[in-house]
Amino acid sequence: MAIYQTARFQVKPGALEICTRAIQEFVQAIRADEPETRMYLALNQDDGPTRFLHVFIFENDIARDRHANSAAVKKFTAILYPNCIAPVEFTEYTMVAEK
Repeated sequence: MAIYQTARFQVKPGALEICTRAIQEFVQAIRADEPETRMYLALNQDDGPTRFLHVFIFENDIARDRHANSAAVKKFTAILYPNCIAPVEFTEYTMVAEK
C-alpha cells in the first residue's frame, strides 16, 4: 500500500542558497537511486522564500524505510537540519480520491 507524506520546514534566511542546492541534489539522488519512490516534489513557497513543502509517495513501508536510511537522506539532513528555524514537520496522509 502506498504511503503519502509531506515535510514542511523553514530555513534561516542566510542559509537559503545552501539549502536550495542541497534540496536539488537530494531530489536528483532520489530520482537516480529510489525507483520505489513514486513521486518526490520539493516546493518553495511563493510568498515565503525560506519556506518549503516536500510531497512524496512511497510504494510501501520497505521503500519508505530504504529512503529514510539512505546515504542521500543522511547527507541532506546534515545540511538542512542545522539550518532550519524549527524542526521539520512530517505528516502522513491516506488517499481519499485520485485522478
